[in-house]
Amino acid sequence: MPSLATVKASNTTTLASFPRSFTPTALFLGGTSGIGQAMAQSFAHHTNGNSRIIIIGRNRHAAESTIASFPPPSREELRGTEEVRHEFVECDATLMENVHKTTKELLGRLNKLNYLVLSPGFLSIKGRDETSEGIDKKLALYYYARWTFIHDLLPLLLKTKQSGEDVSVITILAADTGGEINWEDLGLKHGYGFVSSNKAAITYTDYMLESFSTRNPNIPFTHTYPGPVRTPLTSHITGLPKPLSVIINALLYPVQITPQDCAEWMLYAMWEGGKGGGGAWRRGARGEELGRPRFVEEGGGEKGERLWEHTMRETRSGVEGEL
Repeated sequence: MPSLATVKASNTTTLASFPRSFTPTALFLGGTSGIGQAMAQSFAHHTNGNSRIIIIGRNRHAAESTIASFPPPSREELRGTEEVRHEFVECDATLMENVHKTTKELLGRLNKLNYLVLSPGFLSIKGRDETSEGIDKKLALYYYARWTFIHDLLPLLLKTKQSGEDVSVITILAADTGGEINWEDLGLKHGYGFVSSNKAAITYTDYMLESFSTRNPNIPFTHTYPGPVRTPLTSHITGLPKPLSVIINALLYPVQITPQDCAEWMLYAMWEGGKGGGGAWRRGARGEELGRPRFVEEGGGEKGERLWEHTMRETRSGVEGEL
């Protein structure tokens, strides 16, 4: 696999290869901290500020601080234009009502969307913690909100793809670490636990990619495993006493990489998947291809359709867009 220096150079080259008329628009759900934040910063620097970046999350202060770190546009003709606007959109993505409201607003004013980066989440050892919509909060961020952002923004992604511009979707979770799940308890209304909830979110995500890819074969959908990363996720574990969180974080520190280095690998993974022209991709911590897990049916199959229908109901979504 390539070195980090090679990956950084590749990321710069990928964006530099686009025609001068191409000013990419990228949306980062979960871009206020950790990997998502680092990816937004890296994307801004690789494009020399010549891009439109939308950060979605709950922490306005963190988002504004991140945006302030972006370089100004290097192309004089883009300065002060809508094409390179950098903005924060506040959204508590644990509630699907908020997600639908946010995507509707974005669809109403954006002309295109090239890159959709999904990385929201938190680490918790608590039991099932339902939102007012009856969805567990961890599953809401790890799966349902991500599915809904893709589903709702598909018309914009398809429009952008049909115009001849590059389009890609990446969700950062734990590719290749899922497993068999209880198909009689989708959403884990009954068998919720730390292990079962993590496994469900990962396996749901793999099926999500298969289903979206089957319906939209010209768009690449990538699920990645970032590996151990030095983010606030491990230092703020919900349900665990603070002293234990500190100890766990200290033990993990030597094997973790920085969010900045991880961001380079994740951007590389996103673009490598896109070079295939479409499809469902799984990539590891160094951008390597992992292949489709043995427990996931190609194209989603009957199980994928079952999960799709369940997700449509849980997220209260309408008719999906298709290419």
